[in-house]
Amino acid sequence: MTIGTIFGAIIIGAIIGALGRLFLPGRQPIGWILTIVVGIVAALIGTALAQVMGVSTTPGVDWIELVMQVVLAVVGVSIVAGIRGRSRV
Repeated sequence: MTIGTIFGAIIIGAIIGALGRLFLPGRQPIGWILTIVVGIVAALIGTALAQVMGVSTTPGVDWIELVMQVVLAVVGVSIVAGIRGRSRV
């Protein structure tokens, strides 16, 4: 794993995590670092699922893979926000 790969994962994770928070209604009590971590995990799982389903090698933009990643980010952000919200009460 090169330094470029790590930076790429952080940038993609930030974008996917931010989209996950954007599509999730309401306020989420998590910080931006946790959002990036959730985004990175969602991007990795979404890519793995797309490869298993055989939709990761489509010509052009892989829209199905991107949608899967964002949906997983929404789920991840909601789970993390729910856990963090309960622990602060």
